[in-house]
Amino acid sequence: MCDTFVALPSVTRDGSTIFGKNSDREASELQLLEFNPECRHDPGELVDCTYMSIPQVEETHAVLLSRPFWMWGAEIGANDRGVVIGNEAVFTKMPQQKDTGLTGMDLLRLALERRSTARGALDTITELLNKYGQGGNGGYRNKAFFYHNSFLIADPNEAWVLETAGHLWAAKKVEDYYAISNGLTIGADFDLMHEDLIYNALEKGWIKKKADFHFANCYSDTFYTKFSACATRRGRSQELLRKQSYGITDAFTHLRDHGDAAYRPDNHFLMNHVCAHAGASPARQASQSTASLVAHLTPDLNTFWATATSSPCSSVFKPVWFGEKPLPTSFVGENVDQYDEDIFWWHHEGLHRQMLKDFVHRHELIRKEFDVLEERWIAEASKVSAEDRASLTAEAFNLEREIADALIAMIETETVQHKPHFPYRRFWKNQNALVDLELK
Repeated sequence: MCDTFVALPSVTRDGSTIFGKNSDREASELQLLEFNPECRHDPGELVDCTYMSIPQVEETHAVLLSRPFWMWGAEIGANDRGVVIGNEAVFTKMPQQKDTGLTGMDLLRLALERRSTARGALDTITELLNKYGQGGNGGYRNKAFFYHNSFLIADPNEAWVLETAGHLWAAKKVEDYYAISNGLTIGADFDLMHEDLIYNALEKGWIKKKADFHFANCYSDTFYTKFSACATRRGRSQELLRKQSYGITDAFTHLRDHGDAAYRPDNHFLMNHVCAHAGASPARQASQSTASLVAHLTPDLNTFWATATSSPCSSVFKPVWFGEKPLPTSFVGENVDQYDEDIFWWHHEGLHRQMLKDFVHRHELIRKEFDVLEERWIAEASKVSAEDRASLTAEAFNLEREIADALIAMIETETVQHKPHFPYRRFWKNQNALVDLELK
């Protein structure tokens, strides 16, 4: 499950566009932050997506991607033209295409690589959807996780929400702000649609006349949509977006939101918080925030803030800009499906999972250190020269790693003050065993 939002210049403090997403996936499913430069391709070349190959285009844009390590496509991403996209799993009445097709993550990456505006990206997704369909298993260890997709697409000038049901879709231009969270949100007030969208609903008997058409009501799978608790999470996101003069720090706080200060990750059943923590209940076993990205889009400069880790509440948003070598490391090791402290994402898991053993107390300790660090990067990012941006990014990643080591060493010596419930402890013990991660 995931949460994605956008705030347009009409509601932001500095007249920018601010976009953010938490990618919620399986707890030990490493997500890679990677940069791919612009590229020209040979005629007849194919691009190997997650489950199928399709013809490549002549030229692709440079892209910054956050993707599950085993997929070709990405959960969140941006290109060098300032287009950003996040996708969400949605559950509909339309049949699943299980054996082949493009995943929602493939569609996201293909749109970023091929188009230079939000509207153009929307058109590419719908064209590919019509030609190849969407499908394939979306789970890592869960081999029976099939879903359709919604997308929030933005550039410095506008944003669109695109929601699909099989090959059918509806799209709406965003005014002021918007959030999506694993459920269809478009009703009767859309701007674009597939030509067969309403006819299909009539043919299947979901409505009696065209005037009754409401996309979400017609096409949503009620059980899975409700079970995902998407309405609660989206409602919270909309509430946070209504804040006057929304700013970049508000976006970071938004993605870390637990609802209230008394939050404990071992103490709830549904996936009903924006900052998602996996747990023992069936509803939460595949819902850990495994990567977070915020885009700050202005007419003069686009800055991207990435955690490159799970759990944004235990991490730091670090600035990244497009350039020749924008990232300090590939973030890749030899055995990405197993714990490897040399890989940035896995290194952070050592701290994250220590925090979960005594969440309330240890979360406070971590934020005390990391908030100071994050404030530093915000201040320095606003004044760094173009030639020094990559160095600042490298410094941010390196210093977070050093402080994480110090925090782990400190936490390991402390007595647990508030032990989590047994099913929660057992769930995380099993997760650690799966990836050979030993905690003291």
